[in-house]
Amino acid sequence: MNKFVYGLVIAGAMVPSLAHAQIKIDMTLVTCGQYMAMPPEQAANFAAWMSGWFNQKQGYVWVNLQAYERNIANVRAYCASNPNDKVMAVLQRSTTQK
Repeated sequence: MNKFVYGLVIAGAMVPSLAHAQIKIDMTLVTCGQYMAMPPEQAANFAAWMSGWFNQKQGYVWVNLQAYERNIANVRAYCASNPNDKVMAVLQRSTTQK
């Protein structure tokens, strides 16, 4: 009986850790077509993450919501015409052309 109880305790301890499993996504592999196919909430989260990552990379420490909205619209317009391009590559090209 003790082995059974110990087994339940160990199994019970493992269950919460399984519930917090994380999904890893290689952001460099997301294509424009995949971005355009995301549900609106997921696309908004993806755009916010990418914006934050690129702004930090460029050393920007402020938030310009008008520029953010304009940038999202520009990326979505480009991606609509180029579904096989990688979003990360599109963003890198657009930030280095300034």
